[in-house]
Amino acid sequence: MRDKKSILFVMNTMGRAGAERALIELMRVLDPAQYRISLYVLIPRGELFEEVPEHVHILNRKTDSRSVLTPGGKLAVGSRLAKALVRGGSLAKAVRRIRDMKRTGDKVRDAQTREKILRRLLADGSPGLPGRYDLAAAYLEGPATWYVAEKVHADRKAAFLHIDYRRAGYSNDLDNGCYSAFDRIYAVSGEVRKSFLEVYPEYEDRTKLFFNIVNREHIRRRAQETGGFADNYGGIRLLTVGRLYYQKGYDIAVKTAALLKKQGYEFRWYVLGEGEEEKNIRHMIREYGLEDTFVLLGATDNPYPYFSQADIYVCTSRFEGKSIVIEEAQALGKPVVATGCTGVAEQIDQGTDGVITDGTDPELLAEAVGRLIKEPALCRKYGEAAYNKEQLYKKGLNDFLELAGSRAE
Repeated sequence: MRDKKSILFVMNTMGRAGAERALIELMRVLDPAQYRISLYVLIPRGELFEEVPEHVHILNRKTDSRSVLTPGGKLAVGSRLAKALVRGGSLAKAVRRIRDMKRTGDKVRDAQTREKILRRLLADGSPGLPGRYDLAAAYLEGPATWYVAEKVHADRKAAFLHIDYRRAGYSNDLDNGCYSAFDRIYAVSGEVRKSFLEVYPEYEDRTKLFFNIVNREHIRRRAQETGGFADNYGGIRLLTVGRLYYQKGYDIAVKTAALLKKQGYEFRWYVLGEGEEEKNIRHMIREYGLEDTFVLLGATDNPYPYFSQADIYVCTSRFEGKSIVIEEAQALGKPVVATGCTGVAEQIDQGTDGVITDGTDPELLAEAVGRLIKEPALCRKYGEAAYNKEQLYKKGLNDFLELAGSRAE
């Protein structure tokens, strides 16, 4: 029997988020009879450590399956950053990067820049891994990518892109030429690929598509488990799932809910997730008088009963790469209304299984959601089409496995 190929995945954290879920599914489909799979996480904390397949070798000496978003989680992240700061001259590197980076006057962009500099510190100050791999894959932008490029030894290297690169605040300055180290760069959507190539046109030939793997049968099985809504509400339920970040547009969701309520629609809008915007969102809920209409449920280990019991899934993101939760909702036969953010046009067939609005205007979102509330037959039609959608990840997976099977000359 031929030797197994060794594949290393590097991730920033293992929190309950889309890219982390996609990584779990990718590791699940890799045959342990053919591949030795290893995982290294730069901040080894997050709920999805519990779901890492048994055949995957976790290289971190200690892991923590608690959330990175709780006060304790933030303290753990800060501790990791502090250690990175004093290791390997990373503080001096950070000072040089701050000095060299071009500043803009945009407040949001400045916040993004500061965050990315901290992430750079994490990659710069994390110790390298011993050994050599047939393939090393950085499964997220930022620290994981910088780390694999600069501190991992492998015959082949791959980087994954899950976000609109330009809008997320990444730059050539921070990347420091890291993408030249990669044999393949996988984008989760055509729009993500386009955004990346606007920054790095020289990598067009090596930038391919790799659609996220969404295990529909697993999702459908978990949707049958105990859980879901406990408020005995009998009307229309809207659902949005994701971390409470500015990117996800929950302020847009609250404004949309206020418009729907003003127009006389009966509904409740539920949100599953936790994050830094919670205080602001709760303030908006009170401001618009939506305490009984817009409900923050927090995070949960199994969101799928909620998906199954909801009537309409709503995505209000300002930008994405390719929203995994949209495809999870579709797997459970839910019609989707989404803002026209990155990647959505490759997930929703407009007028067949959902609706994409022109931008993030709450009035347009309210119009689209209101129509589905008023037309239950149309809602069912979209849901049935969503349930039967074809999955398109196999071509990207085959390319990835061919890369794993090749060895440098």
